[in-house]
Amino acid sequence: MSVEPYREITFDKEGDGPAGQSAALAALARQGVTDLVVFAHGWNNSPSGATRLCSDFFEPFPGLLAPGVEAGYAGVIWPSMMFTGEPVSDYRALVTVLPEKEPVIDRLTELLATAPPDEAAFAEFGSLLRDLTDVPSGGGPEGFSEAAEPVPEFLVADPVDVCAVFTEALEPAGPAVVGPDGVGPGVVGPGGYGEEGFGEGLKRYWKGAREVLRQATYYVMKKRSGQVGEFGLGPLLGEVARAAPRLRVHLVGHSMGARLVACALKGLPPGARPVASVTLLQGAFSHYAFAAQLPHDTRRSGALRDMQQRVRGPVVACYSRHDTALGVMYPLASRLANDDAEAVPGARLLGLDDPRWGAIGHDGVQAVPGTVVRPLAALLREGVPASGFVSVDASDVVSGHSDIRRPELARVVVSAARAGR
Repeated sequence: MSVEPYREITFDKEGDGPAGQSAALAALARQGVTDLVVFAHGWNNSPSGATRLCSDFFEPFPGLLAPGVEAGYAGVIWPSMMFTGEPVSDYRALVTVLPEKEPVIDRLTELLATAPPDEAAFAEFGSLLRDLTDVPSGGGPEGFSEAAEPVPEFLVADPVDVCAVFTEALEPAGPAVVGPDGVGPGVVGPGGYGEEGFGEGLKRYWKGAREVLRQATYYVMKKRSGQVGEFGLGPLLGEVARAAPRLRVHLVGHSMGARLVACALKGLPPGARPVASVTLLQGAFSHYAFAAQLPHDTRRSGALRDMQQRVRGPVVACYSRHDTALGVMYPLASRLANDDAEAVPGARLLGLDDPRWGAIGHDGVQAVPGTVVRPLAALLREGVPASGFVSVDASDVVSGHSDIRRPELARVVVSAARAGR
């Protein structure tokens, strides 16, 4: 680890963790720590990869802090999905985080490998995806899963139609590959997933089916990140606040980890306000999440409405136009998942340019009056405002979804924490 003192916070998929974690963090305050920076990794990180990411991200911090600021550091390690970065992803790796679904994953892997060109195979594929994601059979987009979550349309619509939509989305720029940490794929050059095309007819749509499986795992991880944040990290921070009331906590999350730390605000006990700042890096959730009213449906609000009131300082969202995962695949999956606020029952297949499907990591906080918008360079010159929402265009530095190991982004966090030189 590049910094000390560092503590690792671990949670299982339900948000449960080992005893003593809050006490270990509170003890840092007794050792003289004034500010605790908590970083949550995104989807598709192994535990060891997540620790390396924390080390890389935290490395610039000691040289950025003002005299008198004693910082401690914590990494939130949660069970996120693990794909390989190969052109043909090792879907068997899903077994490591969904071991109870091994027979389902085996059959899905077989279908993707053989790509049978018939409708019955696609119907089986759709049924297996519903089993993988625990969506009840026969449910519709207005129905609800056992967890009372709106059912994503791509899991209940005609599998051939859905796979065709993803195939068409992939073909203009080439196929998608999940990066080392991403809500979805990056983009590689044309030529297919290492194959010379998929042939004509239905067989071609298995190219899109591979992306559909990735997005099904996105749906699983979306629920999981919210669960871990609200029922794991939030209550833990409440315990820390009771034991160390003067400790200032600064939450930082990347990708799906940004959703995790944002949902942690929902899980804070009443009256607990340990969080002094929040920084979201390429956040993989709706840009309307904090809105009091959705522009396209003023009767509804975002899923995290008023949660900024639980933060003593600013809520900063860094975004980049170079983030293909959030600029293309996130809105495609969101519109197929009826996910804008984050749920619009009955929504149909719409264009990617429809703003209701945007990610906060693609264009920042939307539909919240008073949000400050700044280019990264200007923000670093002027400093982060002391409160409110701040959207930061980091396109000059962030070249892709996983490109967050940047000293400039560390400076944003330190400035938001009001802890810099």
